[in-house]
Amino acid sequence: MTQDSVVIFDTTLRDGEQSPGATMTHAEKLEIAEMLDDMGVDIIEAGFPIASEGDFNAVSEISKRSRNSVICGLARANLKDIDRCAEAIQHASQPRIHTFIGTSPLHRAIPNLTKDEMAERIHTTVTHARNLCDNVQWSPMDATRTEYDYLCRTIEIAINAGATTINIPDTVGYTAPKESADLIAQLILDIPRSNEVIFATHCHNDLGMATANSLAAVSAGARQIECTINGLGERAGNTALEEVVMALKVRNDIFPYQTRVDSTKIMAISRRVATVSGFSVQFNKAIVGKNAFAHESGIHQDGMLKNAKTFEIMRPEDVGLSETNLVMGKHSGRAALRSKLKDLGIVLADNQLNDVFIRFKSLADIKKEVFDDDLIALVGEDAGDNQSYKLGLKSLHVVCGTEGPQQANLELKIDNESHFVTATGDGPVDATFNAVKELFPHTAKLQLYQVHAVTEGTDAQATVTVRMEEDGKIATGQSADTDTVVASAKAYINALNRLIIRREKSAPNEDFKSVSYKDAG
Repeated sequence: MTQDSVVIFDTTLRDGEQSPGATMTHAEKLEIAEMLDDMGVDIIEAGFPIASEGDFNAVSEISKRSRNSVICGLARANLKDIDRCAEAIQHASQPRIHTFIGTSPLHRAIPNLTKDEMAERIHTTVTHARNLCDNVQWSPMDATRTEYDYLCRTIEIAINAGATTINIPDTVGYTAPKESADLIAQLILDIPRSNEVIFATHCHNDLGMATANSLAAVSAGARQIECTINGLGERAGNTALEEVVMALKVRNDIFPYQTRVDSTKIMAISRRVATVSGFSVQFNKAIVGKNAFAHESGIHQDGMLKNAKTFEIMRPEDVGLSETNLVMGKHSGRAALRSKLKDLGIVLADNQLNDVFIRFKSLADIKKEVFDDDLIALVGEDAGDNQSYKLGLKSLHVVCGTEGPQQANLELKIDNESHFVTATGDGPVDATFNAVKELFPHTAKLQLYQVHAVTEGTDAQATVTVRMEEDGKIATGQSADTDTVVASAKAYINALNRLIIRREKSAPNEDFKSVSYKDAG
């Protein structure tokens, strides 16, 4: 018997990137989009084209490069947004326009529209979008807090105007599984022509129920799940792609639906998104956490040795995890490194491999044994378009003592020119950060400084995460090194580079600034 398909709509590059501090460079966005396309994601929401030139260019370039996925751009309910979106996705082999407006009482108050005025706006904008693109998705933002009768009215208008997908967003993570299922089922029952469109679910995780709410909606008739890698997203995040895909696969007995996603590619993209966003995956995160397949309890270990199914409902290799943790060393060659990285789900171009190989050899000289997690951290250092970064660490020498302030001698590249300074501070990390600030003055405040070891032992690489805020903009930087101070310096500099990118990117394009909710075009 053929099973129904569930469409996987990934919004890591749009909703996920809205997480405070999660800004990606242009090259990183293209890389993540290519990985999503390769793993079988049906629809990639590549960005919000009118928001900035950076977003427009990313959506446009992803549209040109995509081989398999539908490429979608987001647009508010006005004609300028929709025109800009259509322009960005015009080169996609399968384009989609996604337009939205807030329909709940709280959201209707923002543009100060009456119900009738909003209904007219929906008709006008969805009709315009459909005239530009055959594939149109419409969302009533904050649907789960919208009056049911009005929600039905607006959805019917959108369908009659040409929408092909109706997305029901739980914008603030307010709903619960039974409520989510009941809403989808009732909408399909009550709305004329509901059988002509796909109903989608878009859930946030504010109450920790995003995955449960999404699966409940599918059981009730939704056939598209909107999600992000690692559950990345605003506030508590979105439905996690890896969770719904594996739930549908492992519990296919109660969720008899199929997806196109190749689950063996999950770990590779999870690690890459964590690196480029600067948002580490918590150790006990379902599916992709470091402890997801770890067993320490004696009873668990004994059961695992006798039969892996005793305490594992899926195999590590089902999500792309290597079964072994083979050790690499300083005598390992380039071919062995390429093979090992492939086993870890990481495929690099020749120039990238050469760069990683040089750093691998340097690490192997310091550490006798280089483990899987060391390699993953090492590849993470090659995080995208570093050539476009304004700042770069050239050299660092720290002088420590038991008395008095610590001293950092820092050489920093700023726009490819080297600058040197000596600074002091309350500890080597503080001295290093003071040195960076002296060479590159800024007003950013340090919100988070976090260190954890990648592997065991005193020669383990330390991964440092730094989060900074400046004028309401937040950026996260991450780096790994066997020297914690060097890793700290790199993470701090990465965060500053991302703040610079965020500052440039968040400068809205003139259309974005000039168009309000109330402008119908």
